[in-house]
Parts: sequence; C-alpha cells; structure tokens
Amino acid sequence: MNPAFIRNAMTVDVEDYFQVSAFASHIPREAWMSISCRIESNMDRIMALLDEEGAKATFFTLGWIAERYPSMVKRIIANGHELASHGWAHHRVSDQQPSEFGEDITRSKALLEDISGQAVLGYRAPSFSIGRHNQWALDILEEAGYRYSSSIYPIQHDHYGIPDAPRFAYYPRSNGRLLELPITTMRLFRRNIPAGGGGYFRLWPYPVSRWFLKRLNQREQRSAIFYFHPWEIDHEQPRQKGISMKTRFRHYHNLHRMEARVKALTRDFTWDRMDRIFLE
Repeated sequence: MNPAFIRNAMTVDVEDYFQVSAFASHIPREAWMSISCRIESNMDRIMALLDEEGAKATFFTLGWIAERYPSMVKRIIANGHELASHGWAHHRVSDQQPSEFGEDITRSKALLEDISGQAVLGYRAPSFSIGRHNQWALDILEEAGYRYSSSIYPIQHDHYGIPDAPRFAYYPRSNGRLLELPITTMRLFRRNIPAGGGGYFRLWPYPVSRWFLKRLNQREQRSAIFYFHPWEIDHEQPRQKGISMKTRFRHYHNLHRMEARVKALTRDFTWDRMDRIFLE
C-alpha cells in the first residue's frame, strides 16, 4: 500500500478537565454538577478544526457528558464522525466489579444510541484501565454488543499498560469477535515508545511525533491510532490547586501549543474514523 493513502484513526476522549483520573482524589464526582463545563465550546473548536481538512474522527464519549449535552452528541453525528463509548462517569475498569462494569457500559451504550439513532460499536476504558488482571472486561464488552475496544495500551506506565501486548489490532480471545485496537507505539531500543497522542504528544516536539507517525505509515505500512482530549486544547481552563508537581506537569504542560499541533497533524496525515479503518 502506498503510504500516502494510509488512513490513520483520529480519536477524541470526550470528557471535561475536572473528570480526569488524576484529579479524582481532589474533585469528587458529587461535585461535578456544581462545576461549569467547558466541553461544548472545546468540542465545537475540535470539529471545526477537523472540518478544515476534511478529517473524520471517533469520539469516545462519557455517558455523563452525553446526558447533559445531547445536542453536542448530535453534532458529532451530523458532522460525519463516529460516536463511541467512554463509559458513564469515568470510572476505571480496575476499580469496578464485573457487575458494575457491565451496568456501566450497557447504560452508556444505550444512551448514546438513543441520542444518535446509530449503533455504538466501540469502547475505550478510562485511563486505559483494562490490564492483565481484569481481562474479564473484554468478555463483558463482547456480550454487551461492542465490536471493538481501544483499552489496552502496550506501554510501561505507572498507572496502566501491558508492555508486551500486541502493538496492532488483534483479537484477545482466540474464539472471540471483539477486536482490540491499541494506541500507536513506536518500537525503539527494544521497548514500545508512546507515539499516539495524549500527554506524550504535548511532551515531544511536534517533529518527533510527525516522524513517529510517518515511520509507522511508511516502514510498517500500518494505520496509526491517535488520541487527545477536549481539555487539552483549552489552556484557559481553571487550574486545580493542591495537586502534585508530577500531576501538574502531566496535565498542563504545553496546553497552549496543543491546538496548533493537532491542526498540523490534520494537514500532514490522512485521518478517518475507527470503524471505517478497522471494521470495514
């Protein structure tokens, strides 16, 4: 395949700044209703940005957000993007029992389908929280009618990841139908280097990220899977007090550069929805 025609998957985890896992011990879920959301304006900026280059994306959306902003969810569909599930209220799978997880993913899927009028095929676990010790979640996802997951990150990280998991699309169960689609990594120095977005995209200089993705397209002839969050283009968001230096750095580093970098990505590569690239 000519690398110029390789489509890469652009994905957005639709959650607001106060819902990130790193703030969970500082901002209780009971307080979410009293906090002013910034999600709609950020999402409108993202969809306008994608539209400039004709790029399509998959939006992994929290049920909590969709319930409060159904018109925003409908705009995702109207703009030709894919709607997928990010669970209900950003609970890590590793913090849930199987019954709780099943209820969470069923509830979010039903709401998203009710608002959009379309089948929801994909799921991404908050904080990539499906790991070695909760693989039962994959069976529950399949039973609930999901076709794919993007929840196992094949890197070494202090909060998540399975470093020796496959780097590209695979079926975790030999007789299963649920496809796992890992965030893109680059194999260097006998380890997997994060190359598919998130805080790492803000950490690396943009030419490094561009080189990673071009190498993936050209040498490995593979589609990249990239992700980011609406709050990452919002450098004016309220600053959270009382957090550690590490959390502060991870969350706020280079927010002011993020929107321009995503724009550059849409110019430098071809982007489409997860379902079109991996299910068709």
